[in-house]
This record gives sequence, structure tokens and C-alpha cells, in this order.
Amino acid sequence: CKRVGGTMTNNTKEKSKNPNDNNGMEYEGPHEFGGPIGTLVTTLALPIVVLVLAHFASKGEVDISFLSSLKGTKFWDGVLASSVLCPSCATDVTVLVWCTVGLVSWFMFQVVLERLLPCALVEGAPLPDGSGKKLTYRINGHLAFWVTLLLLEVAWPSIITLPEGEEKVVFGRAPLTLLYDYYAELALCTIGLSFLLSFYLYFTSFAQSKLLAKGGNTGYATYDFFMGRELNPRSLNNTFDWKEFCELRPGLMGWMILNLAMMQKQYDNLGYVTGSMILINIFQGVYVWDALYQEKAILTTMDITTDGFGFMLVFGDLAWVPFTYSLQSRYLVDYDPHLSLPALLLILITNMAGYTIFRSANSQKDAFRRNPADKAVSHLQYLQTKRGTRLLTSGWWGMARKINYTGDWIMGLSWCMVCGRGSIVPYY
Repeated sequence: CKRVGGTMTNNTKEKSKNPNDNNGMEYEGPHEFGGPIGTLVTTLALPIVVLVLAHFASKGEVDISFLSSLKGTKFWDGVLASSVLCPSCATDVTVLVWCTVGLVSWFMFQVVLERLLPCALVEGAPLPDGSGKKLTYRINGHLAFWVTLLLLEVAWPSIITLPEGEEKVVFGRAPLTLLYDYYAELALCTIGLSFLLSFYLYFTSFAQSKLLAKGGNTGYATYDFFMGRELNPRSLNNTFDWKEFCELRPGLMGWMILNLAMMQKQYDNLGYVTGSMILINIFQGVYVWDALYQEKAILTTMDITTDGFGFMLVFGDLAWVPFTYSLQSRYLVDYDPHLSLPALLLILITNMAGYTIFRSANSQKDAFRRNPADKAVSHLQYLQTKRGTRLLTSGWWGMARKINYTGDWIMGLSWCMVCGRGSIVPYY
């Protein structure tokens, strides 16, 4: 790996009274998401939302008929018997076992790529404890992206039986349609693994010398579990960053792989791929590629610099992103609207406009955060905030406070538009 970044800088700003300044003093700031009760309800509700949305996408409409099966039974008996809330639990539990094995293998494969592929060593922002210390990150997500695609397309191993009865290992395209066949089961198992990782991170955050997130150390277990106590949990001799890895690798790339699986399934069903399915794969594939190509830009975002790594981000990265962002492609497998060419071109233009705003605004912000004296951004005007940061007031950021979200919203709209007007489900 090669090292990228400047020398260490000291943060001379006076320390504020937060958990990081006194080895874990409880933070008495505002409680987001409704406080301890609100975060508990959210933690329990989010998995249900993911599973129900997957059901809606398979039906092509809002269908709540499954709720009738819960009546007249004990609560957990009804849940375990539900093909929506606990798919395959009452029919074939071995399916869930194999899905879990597959998901863990996928996660570990991405860890291996992060560990072994060539990388750049990039320093992040100064830690908020006033020490001026910067963590180092292994940046090779873009290379991992292409290695993953190459493996799935031409290097997936399988065993075939020759006419004379001899077995032989051959390499080719991965059987991605299995992801369509077991979409709900994979979502359920991912949810379970997200809970396990969240509990691991929560309990290990109580070890000595952990840098805690300001808003995740309130003393309320449900709230801290959701928000995340530790700011930058790490393993493997402090070189593997759980938060940065999960933000970009298994879930984000998993979303793209699910889309490719839906496209392959549609081809198997119809004998061709529709314009809508092609566009959704291009739009969201470029979005994923962009995030991995711009991997080092994430190091200056709030997710990395400020938020703890708890259930909110773990579940969002590993379950919410791949299984709610892929709703459009899942819907299109069975309910494609067969849009006209002019309609598809209009949607393409809409997406390109949104992407231009999104990428330009984010690149400008990241460049300014890294080096305000850079010629590309030194002309920008800004306001000095009380906490010592600079708030851009010109360029893209002079047009709106969160102009990057405007681009994000426009892109999201185009993703929904490819599904036509037949159902509200893909517009979630």
C-alpha cells in the first residue's frame, strides 16, 4: 500500500465537555429519534419494514392480507408461521441456514479483498478528542468492486458431470437468480446478522481506552445501542475499520449484485431485458461505482467523523440499503411497465441531471474540507462556525444548504420513474 495524505496536525481548539474528553462521561445532550423509547421502537420496526416492503415488491402492490394469518394465534407462533415476517421458518429452516452461510461468506470475501488487494493508505479527519490524531484507512474499494464483478461474471466455480460420469470443475457466470428465489430469506438473515454485529459492537465499546461518540454515550442502553457508543471500532491490530468497511463494501455492492440478479431473472423469464431494467441497473450501478471510486471522500462525512457505529448504521449499511434500494429491480422482474423509448430517454436525462448536481456538490465539499487553500475551491466564500468549522456559502453550496440531497432526490425519482405508474410500491 502507498500512503496518501499530509502530516499530522494539532487541533488547538479548547476541548469541549463531551464523552471523549473524560473517558466516558455520560453525554447529556438532546436525544434524537424520540430518545430511548423512540430508538427502541425504531430498532424493532425497521426489520418489519424491510420484510414487508420485500413482500410488496413481490406482489407488485400494497398487500396486507398476510396480517390475517396472525389473528387467533399466539404472537410468536403467528410470526414464525408467516411467510412474510419469517420466510421459510415454518417450511424449511435449512434454507435460512444456507442463506446465512452465503451472507457470512460474502462478508468475509469482501474482508479478504480489503486485506489483500493493493491499497492507498489515507488519513482521515482529526479525531474529535482534541489530540490531533488521524486514523489511517485502507482505500481499495474501487478495485474490490471490479474484482467482485469479474469473479461473478467469469470466475464462479461450479461442478458439472461429464457424459462419461466424471465430475469436472468449470468456471463461468454465478447463478445470481438464486438471489431472486431467496430474496426474502436473505433479507431476514441479513437482519439477524445485523443485530449480532450491533450487539458485538455495543458490548465491546465498554472496554478501556475506547473513543466514544458524543451522542452515543447517554447511559440509556436502547439509545446507545441504536446510535452507537464507539466512534471508530477497529479490529486486526487496529487496521480494520468496521464502520468504513460496512459503509461501502458488503451492503452497497450487495445492492448492485441484487440488481444484476433481478436482471438475469427477467432475462430467464422473458428471453430479453427491458429498457426499464437496463436503466435501473445502469443508474444504481453507477451510483455504487461512484461511491467506491470516491471512497476516500467518505472519510470527511459525518458518518465517519461524528456518528457512532451502532444499530442505526449497521442495519442501514447491511440490510436497509441492499433490500430497500433494490425494490425497483425486484418489482420490474414481474411487473415491468414496458415504457416507450421517449419516456426512457426523459428518465435518463432526469437521472443525469441529478447525478451532475450530486457529484459536483459532494466533490466541491470534500475538496474544501481537505484543503481550503486548494486552487479549485480557494475562491469559495464561507462562514466560520462556533465549533471551528467552515460552512460554505457560495458555489454549489450557495444555492441551497443541502444541494447534494437535491441531486440525490432527483436521482431517486428517476429510479422510481422507470417502474411506471402501475403501483406505488417502487416509489417508496
